[in-house]
Amino acid sequence: MKSPVLTKRLPGYTLTEILVVLVIIGILILLALPNLLPLITKAKSTEAKLQLEHLHSMEKNYFYEHSKYSTDLNDIGFIQEKLSTDGKDNRANYRITITSANNTGFTARATAVVDFNGNGTYNVWEIDQDKTLREVTPD
Repeated sequence: MKSPVLTKRLPGYTLTEILVVLVIIGILILLALPNLLPLITKAKSTEAKLQLEHLHSMEKNYFYEHSKYSTDLNDIGFIQEKLSTDGKDNRANYRITITSANNTGFTARATAVVDFNGNGTYNVWEIDQDKTLREVTPD
């Protein structure tokens, strides 16, 4: 004699129903993704702005001590985070460089190492001694 548990049908979803729902969710994501790419780029560019503002503070401190700006990140004590393209656990999306420095001013640049929206253009930001932050190349 069979157990009543084995003969009783339990309500549930079929594999086909689950696959249809997953396909619908996938289509909705594909429709929404182009609208979200500019927001993703904007959020990632916040990293560049914060790093450049931090570098600006360090350059100002260096200037107050040495009466000149430095072209060397190590001189001012700025540590470049490991770039996301250099390994799987690295997180920085921007390479920070000091493009010019003298006794009166400096210019620093943050260049994206990742093309955020896949159009072949890499985002670039710059800052100067007056803390003028500007986007040189939008992504």
